[in-house]
Amino acid sequence: MIDTLLVKYILLLRFTFTVKGFILLKSKTEVQNKTGNTIFNIPNKKLLGMAGIGWLFDAMDVGLLSFVMLAVGADWQLSLEQMKAIPSVNSIGMAVGALVFGILADKIGRKNVFILTLLLFSIGSGLTAFSNSLVVFMILRFFIGMGLGGELPVASTMVSEVAPIEQRGRVVVLLESFWAIGWILSAVIAFFVIPNYGWRTAMFISALPAFYAIYLRFHLPDSPVTAAKTSTQSILQKTRIVWSKQYISKTIMLWILWFSVVFSYYGMFLWLPTVMKEHGFTMINSFKYVLIMSLAQLPGYFTAAWLIEKIGRKFVLVSFLLGTAGSAYVFGGAESLNTLLVSGALLSYFNLGAWGGLYAYTPEQYPASIRGTGVGMAAAFGRIGGIIGPLLIPVMVSKNFTFQHIFLVFCIAIFIGVLAVLFLGKETKEVVID
Repeated sequence: MIDTLLVKYILLLRFTFTVKGFILLKSKTEVQNKTGNTIFNIPNKKLLGMAGIGWLFDAMDVGLLSFVMLAVGADWQLSLEQMKAIPSVNSIGMAVGALVFGILADKIGRKNVFILTLLLFSIGSGLTAFSNSLVVFMILRFFIGMGLGGELPVASTMVSEVAPIEQRGRVVVLLESFWAIGWILSAVIAFFVIPNYGWRTAMFISALPAFYAIYLRFHLPDSPVTAAKTSTQSILQKTRIVWSKQYISKTIMLWILWFSVVFSYYGMFLWLPTVMKEHGFTMINSFKYVLIMSLAQLPGYFTAAWLIEKIGRKFVLVSFLLGTAGSAYVFGGAESLNTLLVSGALLSYFNLGAWGGLYAYTPEQYPASIRGTGVGMAAAFGRIGGIIGPLLIPVMVSKNFTFQHIFLVFCIAIFIGVLAVLFLGKETKEVVID
């Protein structure tokens, strides 16, 4: 019965994505430089699709890690202490990548960095299939993490700079919705491939995005900001501007928000299959139930995409983060399968909708000349939370804390992020940015 419902729901989401997602976009984006020459002319649907597929591959790799981690642990007979190092090394790489490639995007262009990061994490994932020890596996995960962490803020910045002002937030949230498709795809691969063909085959599949980078090289135009750029500011100068009196409150708000969101997301979602297994379910059933929960991510994105241009960024962030906190608390204390599935689905719905708001809101805080640097720095600081979050669960489990107590910590972190948005954040709906 669950398998039948799963198929029906996927078909429904496919229809919803097509109708409710792309129909919201105007037909074409055309940007001109100061002399009036067109420097960027591409249909919005095509732009969203091209950047979104890269985003999808990023999510697929991150999602696969949560499933592969469980399979690798069983294959190599790893302890919980050894397993907790895997997502943390990945998050360290993401932090480094977000910072380095964010700064680089202001130097060599959004498109070049987008392609470079895509190649880095896809080739690294393919090489992981040949790893024969935990050390080699984690070294590769660091470089994969660099690519993953670098791609996301650069892609959202590029799309934000191109989208019409009245659709800017919605387009970026729809870009983020590809994350749900990638995560669902990773769950499908985990359910059908890993039990039958092993985790190494799954990692081979995750190397396929390297071929997509070749397509982007010839078909994806760069951001008009890069094409018309005349800034000669150094990295140090841009960093000083990000922390100048003019932007310091925005920067502090973003750093707190990013830390709380990334800390809670990676702490909860990378361990979801393991948490389900700790409730007594088999590895295969754990994969199936996480797949079902993941399906709620797409409606979360579409709801956020609609609300973000109707009501505003702050409303979406605050309401969806509070929904995340409530769902997380219920999930942590759930004992029955139905409660786990419902609260887990709500957790996916609210948390990923909040992520869409976060990626739409962040590039709008800075002018074009420092946007890549500012966004990259905020994302990099957030990834520190992504390092700590996955380490927290095994440590607290070893000290006999219940899952309800563990998830309460994530709820508190999310609430701190809400306070930062409420008191330090300013609404940017339809605000003109350079």
